[in-house]
Amino acid sequence: MNISSYMPARVINSRDCVTNSAGVFSSFGKKCLIVTSGSAAKKSGALSDTQKALENAGVEYEIFDSITENPLTSDCFKAGEKARNISADFIIGIGGGSPLDASKAAAIYASNKDMHETDIYSRSGCNAPLPVILIGTTAGTGSEVTGVSVLTNSETGCKKSISGPDCYAKVSFCDSKYTFSVPYSVTVSSGLDAFAHCVESYFAKNSNELSVMYAKRGIELLWKNLVMFYNEKRLPTECERDELYTASLLGGLAINITGTCFPHTVGYVLTEDFGIPHGRACTAFMNEYVSLAVKYEKEKADEFFRVINSDRDTFERIINSLTDVKIKMSEEEIDSYSKRWVNGVKNFERTPGNFTHETARAILKKFL
Repeated sequence: MNISSYMPARVINSRDCVTNSAGVFSSFGKKCLIVTSGSAAKKSGALSDTQKALENAGVEYEIFDSITENPLTSDCFKAGEKARNISADFIIGIGGGSPLDASKAAAIYASNKDMHETDIYSRSGCNAPLPVILIGTTAGTGSEVTGVSVLTNSETGCKKSISGPDCYAKVSFCDSKYTFSVPYSVTVSSGLDAFAHCVESYFAKNSNELSVMYAKRGIELLWKNLVMFYNEKRLPTECERDELYTASLLGGLAINITGTCFPHTVGYVLTEDFGIPHGRACTAFMNEYVSLAVKYEKEKADEFFRVINSDRDTFERIINSLTDVKIKMSEEEIDSYSKRWVNGVKNFERTPGNFTHETARAILKKFL
């Protein structure tokens, strides 16, 4: 029996958990840096709740709100530098996947003043990062429970993840009410991201009983809401928001064990060069991924379609409609992308079958 897992973050998952947990913040020190984007943290109410909790706890804070979608290493570096300059004891990340991932990177930069911006990808011999507290505002990333941070190298423009024990939050506050203000298009894209996490983990070669359990429950919750998006094209109710957020955490727990597979890696290029939101970029390759699963993991694939109570044609139609990716690539672009993966990629190795850079190249030519 293989049920190994590792997830040291403390998760506090309840309504109003931020405002009711002032003592948690003060336990990490007397001053912090809040890392977030421009407006989402304010609109959701998460920023004001956090400020009140910090003030009640007697914790001083400053705000760095320059994190953009697909966070740049340069901005994370600046956030880390600011945390160091104000002598912050810890960092709070508020937002969707971008601010949460950026907070993890900023914490590493903050405690390593001699680190060059791109050294974060190796981190050999670096100091332990500042403690990080995360407060999620979207239902998709799963970053609250993973030891992963996806960053865009500001020198090359390429997305690449970092991972390890130093990329876990110390505490994650998970309150789905902060997702209530998320607009429809972002809600759908975030849901697709979480769905990609669950499906990729479910079929991954290195899946185990625990990851499969997380993934199956996440798939079940997400699929019913994706069908709702497809049929009704409306915002979720509060109950449905709760389901989506729970499923995003389950997806994070699943990939925390297995990692993601080829759709995430190949999807990066759609975000980098074509501006496709991350969730939709991943599910652009979902049907091809499931085709590999049907071929190499038939028993699991049969169970997958039982879980979603759907046939393959319906599944593909709904995913294609919600993903809605229509772009063109040149042969030169495809060749350039495939060369990035020629030396092997862990995400490819975890994919069912014998997936290589040539397989990825063929998929890009076939679909794009």
